[in-house]
Amino acid sequence: MDFVAQIETQASLMRSAAVKAGPDAPVPTCPEWTVRKLVRHMAEVHAWAAQAVVTEPAAGRPEWPKAPQDWDEALAWWDNGTSLLLERLRSTPPNSPAWTFQGPSQAGFWARRQAHETSIHRLDAELATGHELPSLVFDPEFAADGIDEMLTIMMPRQLVLGRVIEVTGRVLVHAADAGRTWEAWLAPGEPLVVTGVLDSAVDADVTLAGTADAVYRALWGRPSHAIVTGDESLLAGLPRP
Repeated sequence: MDFVAQIETQASLMRSAAVKAGPDAPVPTCPEWTVRKLVRHMAEVHAWAAQAVVTEPAAGRPEWPKAPQDWDEALAWWDNGTSLLLERLRSTPPNSPAWTFQGPSQAGFWARRQAHETSIHRLDAELATGHELPSLVFDPEFAADGIDEMLTIMMPRQLVLGRVIEVTGRVLVHAADAGRTWEAWLAPGEPLVVTGVLDSAVDADVTLAGTADAVYRALWGRPSHAIVTGDESLLAGLPRP
């Protein structure tokens, strides 16, 4: 999967939507955020990731950059940071050592992470324009990978940061059009255990199912047509970012 191409495409779409919405437009899916805040956040994330790609694992977490407050300056700063990120990802072998906050300490981590980070915030910018999202935005393979990244990278990361699971149960996540299913076991104070399963017709306390696009969005708390059956409190108890 060409994650670097996804970053480039999704960043371009997000930028267009952000400019259309304007800097002071509220972002419905990010309470108390304006589009200006959303753009500054994405700009800072891209600049930070660009630095992480070329930072040795032993060097530790790169310093967090600060984007300009001025709208036009922030857009230009974001453009430069995104270009640098794309350039470094394309010129650095994916298995090169790099600082990461979770998973393998390799540069390829950042291509995947930023592809999904940018895609989700692209949705936020689209919603800030006041228009509804289409029922399908992302292709099944990419969306299914985003589901996997959320369950195996981003949610465990929340536990490292101090979040604690407080519910008990078994969650089944089924991306029908991608032919992929995950099972997550939740227990108070315990790590999140996620496994891939071959059969979606298994007993679970709650099931989240639909197209990969719908499930991907639902796990990130964005508008979705995913279907939930069973104990919805277990989904609320997942350690989401």
